[in-house]
Amino acid sequence: MSIRFTAKARGALAVGAVAVSASLLMTGCGGGGDADDKPAKEQSAGAGNAPKGEGGKSDTPEPIGEPIAELRGEKGMVLTLTEAKRDAGGFLTVNGQVENTSDKIYTGANKWRGDETEILKHGSSIAGATLIDSGGKKRYYVLRDTEGRCLCTMSLVTIKAGVTVPVFMQFPAPPEEVDEVQFQLPTFPSATIKIAG
Repeated sequence: MSIRFTAKARGALAVGAVAVSASLLMTGCGGGGDADDKPAKEQSAGAGNAPKGEGGKSDTPEPIGEPIAELRGEKGMVLTLTEAKRDAGGFLTVNGQVENTSDKIYTGANKWRGDETEILKHGSSIAGATLIDSGGKKRYYVLRDTEGRCLCTMSLVTIKAGVTVPVFMQFPAPPEEVDEVQFQLPTFPSATIKIAG
């Protein structure tokens, strides 16, 4: 065996030992916060953190505000809208939650994304939501980022029975004088909602 081969082997062993030591050290240094005490399944409660393809569930859902609309869709799905708030940046954010009140898993959430080509590339979402300003005769679509992903809740493919998932959608804000719009989402009836802010 040559001296050069031995030196390379010894160096590789040293690098490997340092890597193993570092990984063990990092594993032992947990954050120690309350979130770490919960099982991993509970930590991924929200839809954005849920395993891909499943709506997550929170054991203690955050309290929602007074509903501004409740829409009953197909197969026991209930969409409760709690807020439509205009902000100074010219956006309107609609918040709420969707609940599967049936005793079966709901697999039709992909219908909520609409049929725009750009949106279809990015998987399931609630990008099919629209707002209608009847007086101004305008329709507002969920905003997109520079890569074409919606500014809304994504990764909703299935929602288990009894599960409630928080949702949001961001739209361009209608003119200041418009204080109510019609909200639409595929598989749900339309509803008129009041705009705050």
